[in-house]
Amino acid sequence: MEKNKVLKEYVMITVGIFIVAVSVYFFMVPGNIVMGSVTGLAMVLVQVIPVSLSVMTLILNVICLILGYLLVGKEFGGKTVYASILMPAFLNIFERLFPNRSSLTDNIILDALSFIIIVSIGQVIMFNQNASSGGLDVIAKIMNKYFYFDLGKSVTIAGMAIVLSSVFFYDTVTLVVGALGTYFNGIVVDEYISGFSRKKKVSILSKKHEEIKNYIMNEINRGVTIYTARGGYDNVERVELVTIVNKNEYALLMKHIREVDEEAFVTVATISEVVGMWNAPRRK
Repeated sequence: MEKNKVLKEYVMITVGIFIVAVSVYFFMVPGNIVMGSVTGLAMVLVQVIPVSLSVMTLILNVICLILGYLLVGKEFGGKTVYASILMPAFLNIFERLFPNRSSLTDNIILDALSFIIIVSIGQVIMFNQNASSGGLDVIAKIMNKYFYFDLGKSVTIAGMAIVLSSVFFYDTVTLVVGALGTYFNGIVVDEYISGFSRKKKVSILSKKHEEIKNYIMNEINRGVTIYTARGGYDNVERVELVTIVNKNEYALLMKHIREVDEEAFVTVATISEVVGMWNAPRRK
C-alpha cells in the first residue's frame, strides 16, 4: 500500500511538471515573458551565455539544490530533486521535438494569461503532493531561515528580483507584464488551492434526522455530529445534525434531504480548510 501511494505521488508530480513545462515552452518563452521563476532567470541568462534554455534551467536548479542542502538542511528530499531534474528534461524534449517554436497567440497579454492559468494548474498538482519544481522555492526557504521573511514574502521578493533583471535584455513591456504575471500567478494558485480544499459544513434540523444520519454515514461515508437544539419560539427540543462534505457529496446530500423531508431546515457554510482525520476512511 505504501509503495502504491509513493508511486501515485510521483506520477502526479510528473504530470504537474509536464504541465508546467508545456506552459513555459509554448507560452512563456515564445512570448518573451520573464516571470519570477528559475526558468525566467534562465531566459535572461541565455541572452549572454550560449547554452539552451533546458541546460541553463538544469544548471540553476542544481545550484539552488546545493545551496538549499548547505544552507537549509535535509528539507529537500527526493521529490524536490526529482522535480528539479524533470523540468529541464521536459524542456529538452520539447526543444528537440519543436525547435522552431513561436507564439501561439502573437499577443504578449494572451500568452501571459495562458501561461498563468496553465502553469498554476501544474503547480497546484505538485503542491497537493507536497512537492514543488525546486528553484525559486529553495531560495525562498533560504531567505526565510536567514532573513526571517515569511515564505510568501520571500517568494515575491525573489520573483520580482528576477523580473527586474529582464530590463537589461528586454523592453519595459516585458518588465511590466512579468511583474504583473508573477503577482497574478500567486493569486491564481491560491484560488486553485482553496478551491480544491473548500468543503461544505451542513447543519440539518429535520424530523427525519435518523434517516438522514444513516444516509450520511452509510451512503456518503462521512461522520455526523449530533446536537440537541431547542427552538426559541416554540421551546421544542429537536435533533440537529452537522456534517462536513465535499462539493459532490453536498449535492447528493441535498438531493436526499429534499426527497425525505421537504420541510427540513438546512444551513450551509463554506469551510476553507479541514485539518485532522476528515479524509480518513470511516470504519463501518
